Amino acid sequence: MMEPLHMHGVRVAESLQQTLGSFEKSLLWMSWIGDPKASFFIYFPVTYFLSKKIGISVLWITVITEWLNLTFKWLLFGERPFWWIHESGVYSEQRMPKLKQFYSSCETGPGSPSGHAMITGAAWWIMMTTFSTFIYDRTKSSVAKNAPVVLYIVMLLAIGISRIFILAHFPHQVLCGIFTGAVLGFLLGKCVPENIKLIHCISTSVGLLLSALGLYWGLHYIGVNVSWTILLATKWCAKPEWIRLDTAPFSSLSRDTGALLGLGLGLSSPVYSRLQAWKMTWKLKMICIVLSVLIIEILDHVPLSKHSSILFYALFYLKNALVPILVIVIIPWIVHSIFVIQHSQKQQ
Repeated sequence: MMEPLHMHGVRVAESLQQTLGSFEKSLLWMSWIGDPKASFFIYFPVTYFLSKKIGISVLWITVITEWLNLTFKWLLFGERPFWWIHESGVYSEQRMPKLKQFYSSCETGPGSPSGHAMITGAAWWIMMTTFSTFIYDRTKSSVAKNAPVVLYIVMLLAIGISRIFILAHFPHQVLCGIFTGAVLGFLLGKCVPENIKLIHCISTSVGLLLSALGLYWGLHYIGVNVSWTILLATKWCAKPEWIRLDTAPFSSLSRDTGALLGLGLGLSSPVYSRLQAWKMTWKLKMICIVLSVLIIEILDHVPLSKHSSILFYALFYLKNALVPILVIVIIPWIVHSIFVIQHSQKQQ
């Protein structure tokens, strides 16, 4: 039943690579900004320093949506174009579509729905609606109010096209991801807990972990090889070095549960409580944003041991737990300390 849909998707990808080949770098960049980790490493710190409530909402929604995306992928068994064209038996060697793979093509998890579209769509929903309200409050213009909505749709479609272009997804997986992400953004935006406590984050983190592991072992028990996609990705990826553990399903689970722990630790920190009395100027907020993104980018490029998958996931968990702590506690404390020192020197 899915074969005609997949064949159509391959034709779309082939057409995109032929017509948009000159925009390759732009499309790869769109895929990068739609990467789920961008919601943790970029959109969360940026929105947090502009509005703590929105920033925490972005992180919370991203975590829940990525966990849901993981469970959907395990249950829907979605193929990816870069391996399907070889495994399906539809194409002979002579009639194999002339398609190019890229560094970000070789993701190792199932393909449906698109995580880039779904997770980014959910995270951007709260950002889009907030920005739309902000514009309307200042302009009272319905036209201006809808500008963020148009931008939201255009950007998600561009991300979707980029994912089809690089053979990471079929078109129906992208459309499913966009729709599901928008719905989840709308629903989860109303369900972000107020005054999040450490125990709340820990219990949610443990709940997500245990439920995902329960689903994994449940599928394994009934004879489903949940790791089937890793074997196919490894087999058909154009370059072995493009296979990355951080695209595996358990990496997203480690990221989600780690980020929740970091969020709880950050919000329960005595330093965070003391910082609440400090009112940041826009200049200091911008400094915090730049420092956060730069430091997190450096942290993201710290290599993790790949000799043991368990060790990798443990280190990956800790790295992602550190991100909210950096944003909520460490970087504001550093900026505040420098500000206090400079202020005291001026008074002298």
